[in-house]
Amino acid sequence: MDRGNNVVELRNVAIYHGDDTSRRGAGAEGELVLSDVNLSVAAGETVYFIGRVGSGKSTLLKTMYAEVPLLEGEGRVVGMDLRRLRRSDIPYLRRRMGIVFQDYQLLDDRNVFFNLYDVMKATGWRREAEIRRRIDEVLTLVGLDNKAYKMPHELSGGEQQRLTIARALLNAPRLLLADEPTGNLDPVTADGIMRLFHEIAESGCAVIMSTHNTALIEQFPARTILFSKGRIKEIDLERSLEADRSQDVR
Repeated sequence: MDRGNNVVELRNVAIYHGDDTSRRGAGAEGELVLSDVNLSVAAGETVYFIGRVGSGKSTLLKTMYAEVPLLEGEGRVVGMDLRRLRRSDIPYLRRRMGIVFQDYQLLDDRNVFFNLYDVMKATGWRREAEIRRRIDEVLTLVGLDNKAYKMPHELSGGEQQRLTIARALLNAPRLLLADEPTGNLDPVTADGIMRLFHEIAESGCAVIMSTHNTALIEQFPARTILFSKGRIKEIDLERSLEADRSQDVR
């Protein structure tokens, strides 16, 4: 089912709200959130998820990183079959991807360097020289190379988000998932974060981002998937917005 260089392949997927990893394999299903989900994402591609709150954007992202189990349909993410995934496989799946949360989830009692260092130790890195070299690389990539020994509370909101992106990039992921990454940021800072995501995609890492900010999508256009009434469909956002504006003028 995995075609060419696609990092995400979903076929005839249905997703239920209330599923969690503790119920994996039990056959129990909660409320249907999405049905007939078919989606392919290639390496180096940027894809936006848009739609109302509660339309299933975050739930689909959680399915991709196995927070919500896939119980119906076929799904492969970064080469791993979501239907055959065992609980013990989940850490290996997540090491192949990066996850960026809106609320940062940083360790407040550790500085920037150790927020990254501890993640690397936990994911199997052993050689100190390699750890330090990789931390230097990702901090330079996100523009925090002079902030390594700052505490999280000493960083601005944009810098904290850049740190979460650096953390997500530590293991050179094939896929980056971002859930409303600019939701708490001012427009100028959000613009910088979007530029960073597009640079990451240009390096070959696929980026899937949920967002409500259509103005940013207009500024940084890419494939856009609309979540509505329990289904997803690809749309031409620019054309849709132009049609809405025409209706407003009439």
